[in-house]
Amino acid sequence: MAMAVRRASASAFRALTSSRNLNSSILTRDLHASPGSKKIVGVFYRANEYAEKNPNFLGCMERALGLREWLDSRGHQYIVTDDKDGPNCELEKHIPDAHVLITTPFHPAYVTEERIKKAKNLELVLTAGIGSDHVDLKAAVTAGLTVAEVTGSNVVSVAEDELMRILILVRNFLPGYQQVVRGEWDVAAIAYRAYDLEGKTVGTVGCGRIGRLLLQRLKPFNCNLLYHDRVKMDPELENQIGAKFEDDLDAMLPKCDIIVINTPLTEKTKGMFDKDRIAKCKKGVYIVNNARGAIMDTQAVVDASSSGHIAGYSGDVWYPQPAPKDHPWRYMPNHAMTPHISGTTIDAQLRYAAGVKDMLERYFKGEEFPPENYIVKKGELAPQYR
Repeated sequence: MAMAVRRASASAFRALTSSRNLNSSILTRDLHASPGSKKIVGVFYRANEYAEKNPNFLGCMERALGLREWLDSRGHQYIVTDDKDGPNCELEKHIPDAHVLITTPFHPAYVTEERIKKAKNLELVLTAGIGSDHVDLKAAVTAGLTVAEVTGSNVVSVAEDELMRILILVRNFLPGYQQVVRGEWDVAAIAYRAYDLEGKTVGTVGCGRIGRLLLQRLKPFNCNLLYHDRVKMDPELENQIGAKFEDDLDAMLPKCDIIVINTPLTEKTKGMFDKDRIAKCKKGVYIVNNARGAIMDTQAVVDASSSGHIAGYSGDVWYPQPAPKDHPWRYMPNHAMTPHISGTTIDAQLRYAAGVKDMLERYFKGEEFPPENYIVKKGELAPQYR
């Protein structure tokens, strides 16, 4: 009886809201409380022999965020794959009837408009980590999907990694390491372009959670700290860190010896660092980018690194991901690139696995997520993606 009343109420609500032409995402949010088994599809990188080397290695396909037993015990279907690209991939087989899609920035399943149109049952897209630019957010809004991520889960991991990359570039570390591996010894070949970090001007483009943590970690190095963002940080925190706000990005860039990219990828930031903007940077600048590869113009970075305008470029983000073997960043001079690893430390994996489980629990109960986790909610994008 209660179930019949509930279904009748839901039907009436749908008819009422449809007549009022309300956004379809409100209806979708109401349906999150619907009963029954859900099909959940997770896309993660394959760990192979490394999966057994650490019991907390939860972010790989084999461990699947540690959710298998929990979901199975509740009668849900959990499909996990690493095969995500192309018309005949494993993901394509499961898209049409999936209710929930879980993916990561480290091995992203690109949730395109075409895939969203095929996914008639899809209600929720979760990012295990931070950054949902692999989702066509406009299409998600139109389809009434909820898109969420585990905000804050790996900010410490990424900020620490950025500091490491700054030091690797400034101290010209990699050529020294490579000498040792090759059995060589040539101090001059390293020392002629190695510097101290102290006294250098570091500017972060974007100063959210990661940017602030990076500035806090840079303070003991006695650097000059600048930041550009759409909003100023709290004056007390700004004073504590000793960072100066720069309203005009193009005015900040020539002041910086080191530039760190900490802004999300949006329509506004895609290709932000093109040939013209890189030309505004100081000659010999170091650039660290753990945000998203598509913020940079790929060829512009190669050309500036080859000419020496960029003295060193480091990051772990590429476009597309995984990066193809012929990606030009693999072969440009003075780079310190890695696969996308900064936000997937074991500590971060434990945090974002727990966050995904928490949001799934709330989803099954029809409850709200923590507000900061939403990327698309009720037809609206989070401010940082507008």
